[in-house]
Amino acid sequence: MIKDYFWLGLNNLRRRKLRSWLTMIGIFIGIAAVVSLISLGQGLQSAVTAQFATLSTDKLTIQNSGTGFGAPGSTVVEKLTEHDLKLIENTKGVDIVISRLIRVVEIKYNGVSKFKYIGNLPEDKERADLVYESMGLKAEYGRLINPGDSGKVALGANIVKKEEFDKEIKVGKTINIQGRDFEVVGILEKGSSFQTNDVVLMMEDYMKEILNIGDEIDLIIAQVEEPDEINTVADSIEEVLRKDRNLEKGKEDFSVQTPLESIGTVNSILSSVNVVVVGIAMISLIVGGIGIANTMYTSVLERKNEIGTMKAIGARNSDVLMIFLIESGLLGLTGGIVGALIGIGLSFIVASSANNIFGIQIISVQISYPLLISSIMFSFLIGILSGLIPSIQASKLRPVDALRG
Repeated sequence: MIKDYFWLGLNNLRRRKLRSWLTMIGIFIGIAAVVSLISLGQGLQSAVTAQFATLSTDKLTIQNSGTGFGAPGSTVVEKLTEHDLKLIENTKGVDIVISRLIRVVEIKYNGVSKFKYIGNLPEDKERADLVYESMGLKAEYGRLINPGDSGKVALGANIVKKEEFDKEIKVGKTINIQGRDFEVVGILEKGSSFQTNDVVLMMEDYMKEILNIGDEIDLIIAQVEEPDEINTVADSIEEVLRKDRNLEKGKEDFSVQTPLESIGTVNSILSSVNVVVVGIAMISLIVGGIGIANTMYTSVLERKNEIGTMKAIGARNSDVLMIFLIESGLLGLTGGIVGALIGIGLSFIVASSANNIFGIQIISVQISYPLLISSIMFSFLIGILSGLIPSIQASKLRPVDALRG
């Protein structure tokens, strides 16, 4: 009997092709938005997590709390200083500390001017090697810069592309940074991070000189002696800095983050974005549900004679109710399936376009089958609920009234 209901409902929808497809537009949009954006969000989340996973588990990142957007340290109330560096260096459990400077500079080459990030390399060889190791930096062409290399820089893979300065930058060429000429001695291997692909590396002393930087520091990286004690060392550093700055616990104007905390922060932000995305998509699903309800109401009015005929030949109220419920459910189910397919297609298109634009595999598509199934079933449920009242109305029509209408 259910099979007969199904085929009867399907045939009824086929007779109203255009109206059926128009009714499902809201469902298409809602499900496509949910599937595509969450698939992309999960792919981005995995990519970011993978980036943080490459960080060593024995390093802490210390920075001041910012007040706006910009490079680390560029918008803080009180910047880190050499004094803070020494305090951290003398904290029990800390092995090596590295100061990092990250700024935006004007680069000129071939008559073209661009603004790019520049990062320092410590003058101490042990610390410089640690930066190279922790960031996975290797030279694809030429060599890496070393302590004592004044007037020399190494460039990220994206900076040297022809598209940037209308001419490819090669090893041995001279570029102008903040009004001074520098020799390019190395081009870094292309990595999977913006940090390595779009950065200019320069020795710290020379960077401070051309940018007129005093003893301020943007980031401090602290390597601990025992990775298992990293949380204890982090607490000790917080206590030392709080005491030095005369701050109460919970009112710190700085942060000490472990790699796991950094991952948690990013995942929390991306999860919040996913929640907002689902909320926006739900609006489309509600609109789609209203469209289904409207279509079913119209269908009841148009098919009164059909309903009267079915009841006259013995159809029960439950039979009519089931036929109309299946029709509304099929509208939701079909809309969910088509919307899911559109969403998957859109996610692959967006991911491919983004990766081509940025030149790295930054976004991947992660298709969650539980998400697909739950989205389609939710769409089916929306269809049934939307058609419930019109279906009940149809089932309660008296044969005489229906045939007369």
